[in-house]
Amino acid sequence: MASSDAAPVGAASRPIVLIGMMGSGKSTVGRRLAARLGRRFVDADRFLEERCGVAIATIFELEGEDGFRRRETAILDELSRLPGIVLATGGGAVTREENRRMLAERCVVVFLHASIPDLWQRLRRDRTRPLLQTDNPRERIAELLASREPLYREIADIIVVSARQPVDELVADIIEALPDECRAR
Repeated sequence: MASSDAAPVGAASRPIVLIGMMGSGKSTVGRRLAARLGRRFVDADRFLEERCGVAIATIFELEGEDGFRRRETAILDELSRLPGIVLATGGGAVTREENRRMLAERCVVVFLHASIPDLWQRLRRDRTRPLLQTDNPRERIAELLASREPLYREIADIIVVSARQPVDELVADIIEALPDECRAR
């Protein structure tokens, strides 16, 4: 991974990256935030699926979580260099030190924090997420949040609570918290 060979991205065009647990609203909020700021939206998981030609669940099945995480790191390295985007990451992107470092160095990082009850409410019928294919998915959500929340907080420039407020209110809160140069159109 080359970290110093890319031209630095100007402050106004630094990528804005959304991190947080699966179900916290990163893709939904990211699309709306990008539209409000006149930026391009990229969902890292969808980008990875398009690049690989298969669903993330298939990558997990064939290569395991470690194989998926290696692919995710390569995609994040590429995407975090793109100026002027809003990037939604997968919930576990922060589990690798190199991902945390590159996102913290290159991007304005927004942590969408959601409670276990809110996450469970949003994810309880979802059968597509490989890490929730357990006998007790609610307990798994709690375990994942407990291990990942300190990592989200470690690199977050902005923390917003993603509860049950309308998406436009959450987007307005994020825009208000962004550095001035990131809000300029």
